[in-house]
Amino acid sequence: MIVVDRFEGDYAVLETDSGMIDVEKSCLADDIREGDVIIETENGYIKDYNTTQQRREKMIALRNKLMKGGKQ
Repeated sequence: MIVVDRFEGDYAVLETDSGMIDVEKSCLADDIREGDVIIETENGYIKDYNTTQQRREKMIALRNKLMKGGKQ
């Protein structure tokens, strides 16, 4: 899985299974934001909409659980 960690200048810092890498922003589709899960293609990187949405829903559920003191 590849996740956009942050943007620094003209580069995106990507978290991969092998570690962090820097990629020029120009290699990313225009709709990619921090936290998005992306897929590498021949022409650059595109957003994985389904996996990004699932990941965000899990993070929201975890945050809500933590805010309730870990109680269901």
